[in-house]
Amino acid sequence: MPENTTPTRASWWQKLTDWTPQLVLLPTLFAAAIYVVLFSLWTLWISVSQSTLLPNMAYGGFGEYAALWQSKRWTVAYQNLFLFGTLYVLGSLFVGTLLAILIDQRVKFEAMWRTIFLYPLAISFIVTGTVWRWIFHPQTGVEKALNDVGWLSAQFDWITDRDMALYVVVFTGIWHASGFAMALILAGLRSVDGDLVKAAQIDGASMPRIYRRVVLPTIWPIFVAVTVVLLQFAIKTYDLVVALTQGGPGVATTVPAIVVYDLMFERGQIAQGAAAAVMILVGLAIVLIPYVLWTGWRARKEGQNHG
Repeated sequence: MPENTTPTRASWWQKLTDWTPQLVLLPTLFAAAIYVVLFSLWTLWISVSQSTLLPNMAYGGFGEYAALWQSKRWTVAYQNLFLFGTLYVLGSLFVGTLLAILIDQRVKFEAMWRTIFLYPLAISFIVTGTVWRWIFHPQTGVEKALNDVGWLSAQFDWITDRDMALYVVVFTGIWHASGFAMALILAGLRSVDGDLVKAAQIDGASMPRIYRRVVLPTIWPIFVAVTVVLLQFAIKTYDLVVALTQGGPGVATTVPAIVVYDLMFERGQIAQGAAAAVMILVGLAIVLIPYVLWTGWRARKEGQNHG
C-alpha cells in the first residue's frame, strides 16, 4: 500500500505544479472577464435604451446611433482619430526603428541612451500633455522665449491654430511612444541570426541595405505587434488630448473618447454617450480580433512545421 501511495502523491503534486500558473491567474482573469464582458454588455444595452440623464432600461431602439453619426462633432472626431492614428503609428514606428538601428550599432553608453529614449514612456499622458502644452503655448513656451530675447515678430502658435493643433498632438504622441517601439524593435534586431548579416556583408551589401533587405523583413511580426499596440493607444486616446488642447481650438483636436465623456457627464445624454463608447469598442475589435486570429494561425502553423 505505501508503494502505491507515493506515485499517487507525486502525480497529484505534479498536477498541482502544472496548474499553479492558471490558479494564480484565475482571479485576475475572472475580474477581467466581469469588467470587459459584463460592463461591455451593459454599455451596449444602455446605448439602445431610453436613458437620458439617468439610466432607463426600457428598450429605445438604435436611434441614438443614427443621431450620433448625424452629429458633425462625432464625424469630425472620427476624422481626427483616423488622421491622428495614421500619423501617430507611422511616426512612432519610423522614429522607433531609427533609434533601434542606431543603438544596435553597439554605441557607447548604450544603457544610458536606452533609458533616455524610454523615459517618455514612464511619464503619464497627463504630465506629457501638460508639459508640451507649456512649450507650445504662445504665452508660456517657445514664442514667448523668442519674444523675450528680442525676436518680437516670432510666432509659434501651433497649439492655438485650427490647422496645426492636431499635428501638435501627433508630435507629442510620437515623442511619448517612440521609445516603446524602439525597445521592442531593438529586441527583435538583437534576435536576428548574425550569420545572415555576415553573409550579406560577404556579398558586399552595405549596412543600410542589409537592414532594409535582410534584418527588418526578418522581424516583421514585431512590427505587426507594435502596430496593434499603438493603434490601441490611438483609439483610446483621451488624457493626452485633454491635457494638451482640451479638444480645441473648437473641435480641431476632438477625438471620440472626448465626445463620450462630454455626452455622458456634461450633457447628460447617457444613451448616446454609450453608443459612442460602443463605436470605440468596435474600433478596438476591428484591430484586435484579426490580430488574435492571425497570432493563433501563426502559432498553429509553426507547431505544424516543428512537428
